[in-house]
Amino acid sequence: MKAMVLNSYGPEAQFEDAELPDPVAIPGHVVIEVAASSVNTVDTMIRIMGSELPLSPAVPAVLGMDFAGTVTAIGDGVTGFAVGDEVYGCAGGLLDLQGALAEFMLADARLIAHKPKSLSTREAAALPLVGITAYEGLTRAGVGDGQTVLVQGGAGGVGHVAVQIARHMGATVSATGRGAAQMALINGLGANPIDFTMQQVEDYVTEHTSGAGFDLVFDSVGGANMTNSFAAAKLNGHVVSTVAMVEIDLTPVHFKGLSLHVVFMLIPMMHDVGRQAHGVILKTLADMADAGALKPIVDETVFDLASIGAAHAHLTSGGATGKVVVEV
Repeated sequence: MKAMVLNSYGPEAQFEDAELPDPVAIPGHVVIEVAASSVNTVDTMIRIMGSELPLSPAVPAVLGMDFAGTVTAIGDGVTGFAVGDEVYGCAGGLLDLQGALAEFMLADARLIAHKPKSLSTREAAALPLVGITAYEGLTRAGVGDGQTVLVQGGAGGVGHVAVQIARHMGATVSATGRGAAQMALINGLGANPIDFTMQQVEDYVTEHTSGAGFDLVFDSVGGANMTNSFAAAKLNGHVVSTVAMVEIDLTPVHFKGLSLHVVFMLIPMMHDVGRQAHGVILKTLADMADAGALKPIVDETVFDLASIGAAHAHLTSGGATGKVVVEV
């Protein structure tokens, strides 16, 4: 099969064409003919940082975590899937799990679900990593009907999905971004848009919560911005972070009695712990999508396997609108 591989890591690392053996179905797994894969920030981090990250595969490496495609073979013990089924998931591209930047991939059946019928292949490939991350964070923090939720980075890959899931679960949602385009996108998703370059935290907390603070703050920005999330949360509220690799003063967390939830959705893939939960979440997300409550935003630029390097560059440039998708 044709694949794109990295033979080295670093800022100048380039993807190269390769011919690899076709995968063979093993117990508990399915072989998938990949139709599309999306590029996530973690993919670009692996390419640049390599062995500095504990999840990077050995070279030659086939990256690509998200995928949508068709089942072509089924291993022993797999139930619920048949050859010819359209599926989607996040099942490779790290450690010893081959990624989706290839014509075929082997996937643990616990990590996949049937593709949402209402989404295109490109849209389905854009959803798994960000969708699981958003769903896990929101549900772990107990999102529910009537709550006020703030999504930091509401126009981003994880953020725009978190906005939609929180609204579907009955919350009143506000979201931060910057500039007219992001404000329009957030408003279109049904959230109150907040331009963080124009408003201070105390101003939008007063405007949208009468000064009490948000029940739940979902921070997809991370880093130093977490201090803003602490400030925006109500007493005994919840803060979810998807980017917590930072040294930060937790004094505000203490004095407000906040619950801090750190989400790293790759743990089941890395450690083979609780993988079935991802399949269940993917089915839930598919149901949401088919009910009209969830639709990932996909960048209009079309990339194929041969232009995967350009797809990475497009994402890291900051010029993409929505998820960057590669058609295989």
